Amino acid sequence: MSNTKIIYHVDAFTSEPFKGNPAGVMITENELESAMMQLIAAEMNLSETAFLNRIEGGYRIRYYTPESEIELCGHATLSSAHILYETGQVEPSRQIKLFSKAGELFIKRSGNMIIMNFPTYTLQKIEIPDAFMDAIGFRAMELYECDYGWKLALLEYEEDVRSVAPDSGALKKAGLGSLIITAPGNSPDYDFVVRCFVPELGITEDPVTGSAHCALTPFWSGKTGRSEFRSLQVSKRTGRLEVKLKDDRVEISGEAITVMKATLLI
Repeated sequence: MSNTKIIYHVDAFTSEPFKGNPAGVMITENELESAMMQLIAAEMNLSETAFLNRIEGGYRIRYYTPESEIELCGHATLSSAHILYETGQVEPSRQIKLFSKAGELFIKRSGNMIIMNFPTYTLQKIEIPDAFMDAIGFRAMELYECDYGWKLALLEYEEDVRSVAPDSGALKKAGLGSLIITAPGNSPDYDFVVRCFVPELGITEDPVTGSAHCALTPFWSGKTGRSEFRSLQVSKRTGRLEVKLKDDRVEISGEAITVMKATLLI
């Protein structure tokens, strides 16, 4: 691999440019210093930028928001796999194995779709704080605590999820700084809708959140008895995901498109 540092801007969970969720992807011969990765992520100013380097058995992957490192990111993983396949660093017929701080991740390609195999998140039902209604503007039917600091709230109607305009400061004050909201879908084209707000990491709203489906998939499976779902994330950019519960893992499928390629000059 060349020592030239190339960074890609990829739109994930979409086949159309300027839709889905954008992520930065940088693949280097050797792992960069943590401080440098954080500076590059801040410069990219996307919800997440992924940094990969080749190691025995696959690739190490690390994820950075503009403010901090996180353990797992679905759309940045999808974007990274897309670049590995698109640039020929991995043959389309081969599986990719990624080593993240959240554990091993397995990715494969099927036609235009990239299928990611992630761990499921645990769900523990908790009391709904009095401040929830003030922060969100709608009443939650149920509230759960999930892995990696996520809270998952079930709202009654799709229209409620679409209409939410939360106050970021109020979310953080109420302990809801990483919040997933979901409700059953109204259309036969998708099973549930979702939005994600992560003000505690400097992300007012994440456009499309693959990792949230590590909680959403077992949640909706418990509600319906089903194992496969079509998800619509109803952010301004929107995104479509197909998810499947397989034992204690979740398969998350989507497409991606490269929209920019740049060279780091320092």
